[in-house]
Amino acid sequence: MTMLELCEISKRYKDKLALTGINLTLHNGVYGLLGPNGAGKSTLMNIITGNLRPTGGRVLWNGTEIGALGAEYRAILGFAPQQQGMYDAFTGRRFLSYMATLKAIRRREQPGEIERVLRYVNMTENAGRIIGTYSGGMKQRLLIAQAILGDPRLVILDEPTAGLDPKERVRIRERIAQLSEGRIILVSTHVVSDIETIADEILLLKSGEIVDRGTVEELCRRHGAATLEDVYMRLFGEEGEDGTPHAV
Repeated sequence: MTMLELCEISKRYKDKLALTGINLTLHNGVYGLLGPNGAGKSTLMNIITGNLRPTGGRVLWNGTEIGALGAEYRAILGFAPQQQGMYDAFTGRRFLSYMATLKAIRRREQPGEIERVLRYVNMTENAGRIIGTYSGGMKQRLLIAQAILGDPRLVILDEPTAGLDPKERVRIRERIAQLSEGRIILVSTHVVSDIETIADEILLLKSGEIVDRGTVEELCRRHGAATLEDVYMRLFGEEGEDGTPHAV
């Protein structure tokens, strides 16, 4: 069984403490990292993926620090960031080919793997279009597609349904649930409905700290709430810091 450990993770930006003493141990399954915008979710995601160094603490994969694993860690990692920094002059298929090469997927295996992930996110028909013509939702789906190239053991999804219409949101949730066997999936979101039905465990992040964790049922029971949405409202208020409603 795979294991991801976060040991006393902290992150400071000049005079702002973004994360404080994060301790987590994750095994195979789907985890929802839930909190309002500005809670520190993206910072935590980028530390787990190795894109950002913590001010303090360690990230371990199966007992070894990720910095020591180097390329071995990157090979088992799939990451879909919230920011849509992509090559607008590329077609969707060319972008996936480029990402597959970066992931050291063998050239002869790339065509089949690319078609697999395109079908997964319902993007086959649009894969020949230039990315610069894509809608925000289409770019988001392409980011998810590149994250699952190569069958990674650790999948990190930062606000994976941002910009998607309701039908596509449901489709992506279902696909995330189907991915969960034999891997760790961490889904960061401020939208309760994105993870309440698919997460094995919910991690509640507020002002850079994990304030509670557990199954939906456990959290509801502890907080005397009927639904996870009620738990969210009690801990974080009705809206995120940017005024975005927390549930859709």
